[in-house]
Amino acid sequence: MSSSIGENLRLTIFGQSHSPAVGMTLEGIPAGFTIDMEALGRFLARRAPGRNAWSTPRKEADAPEFLSGLVGDTTCGAPLSAIIRNTNTRSGDYELLKTVPRPGHADYTAEIKYGGHQDAAGGGHFSGRLTAPLCAAGGICLQYLEKHGIRIRARILSIGTVTDPAPFTESVAEKEFPAAGDAAGEEMKAAIARARAEGDSVGGIVECVAEGLPAGLGDPMFGGMENRISAIVFGIPAVKGIEFGDGFEAARRTGSENNDAYTAEDGAIHTLTNHAGGILGGITSGMPLVFRAAFKPTPSIAKTQRSVNLETGEDTELSVPGRHDPCIVPRAVPVIEAAAALAVTDALLGRRKEAEP
Repeated sequence: MSSSIGENLRLTIFGQSHSPAVGMTLEGIPAGFTIDMEALGRFLARRAPGRNAWSTPRKEADAPEFLSGLVGDTTCGAPLSAIIRNTNTRSGDYELLKTVPRPGHADYTAEIKYGGHQDAAGGGHFSGRLTAPLCAAGGICLQYLEKHGIRIRARILSIGTVTDPAPFTESVAEKEFPAAGDAAGEEMKAAIARARAEGDSVGGIVECVAEGLPAGLGDPMFGGMENRISAIVFGIPAVKGIEFGDGFEAARRTGSENNDAYTAEDGAIHTLTNHAGGILGGITSGMPLVFRAAFKPTPSIAKTQRSVNLETGEDTELSVPGRHDPCIVPRAVPVIEAAAALAVTDALLGRRKEAEP
């Protein structure tokens, strides 16, 4: 099933944007792990809609209701299931989109795939709403990893043509706008406001760092850490690209410029630089794992676009009604953290299985 992923930690996402609820089932979290529900609520609030001027006006509490897998707040070994209710839907805004697909959205491809039986309201199962249960699962994994000395943080690297030059040395989780540099953050907010005022949208890049990983996580070929992370990250609607370490910039260098030289210090081996982003041959090196994900502009925009009426087969024009983010990137920062946490936890649990006699 395409909405399930994981080897040692199995995640299934279910629901649609305007169904009664969206939810997740997470299998493989060890029994006896106590979840800090208040911390999980704060994490989910970072992604929740309707909290600020640069997101959709749709307001949702995004409070998870756990159905199984817990005794109190502690995992019991059974599959961990939770739902997040959809309480502020306006499905009528999407009636037109059943026959006139949005450029840049999955409306047309879903129509072809499912023969018109798909749920078009709010984008259905293709909606960014499905990242709420992904964050519920990933937020639990973030807590689990912190218990094992692994910390994951992400930030906005760029919005449109505005790039944040500030070094990324600390978490931005407590900041209202998740950019490392405040000056760049103000420029980014201004770019989002301009796009909204013009009935348009803008994309950007999220950078993520995982620190404290042991060397040896992941596998060669198809089980590498790049593969594991990418598979989950590309499950996030609007992601169109990903790079690890220095990514495409490495293609412009010589080997002597790009190689990370080794050194020994206090009995430990590490590298003097980290162009590889902490992964070699699909396996973690012990250096910080670094990657960036590119998000396209939100396809639902008020500006008039060309489309086709699927009933008549004639060209037409479309201005998308409803409530939409002029830029999805600020709310995507915790989603990227969640995706990374899920992949790292899956690999960490796999390594523990390998170590068992």
